[in-house]
Amino acid sequence: MDERDKLRRFRELDDAFGDALRELDDPDSQLDIPTGPPVRSLEEQDQQLDRQQDEASRELAFERQLNALMKEYAQSAENVRELLRALYSLQ
Repeated sequence: MDERDKLRRFRELDDAFGDALRELDDPDSQLDIPTGPPVRSLEEQDQQLDRQQDEASRELAFERQLNALMKEYAQSAENVRELLRALYSLQ
């Protein structure tokens, strides 16, 4: 490809790019440009997922600790339920 063809192709590409930019700036443009969710939305989703994972890990740690205490003090799940009911009724 000689230099003239390269220059012609570059000008065509530049013109097409300019036309596309003008259409994007036109508020009356009928272009249907797909867009993804806003970045802030993605960040909020990540933060919510982190919170859910933190909560799940805390619940798992609590459950493990409770089971260890129940074993240590030889208490059944039913005994713990009764104790919790009694404490709750005292509120």
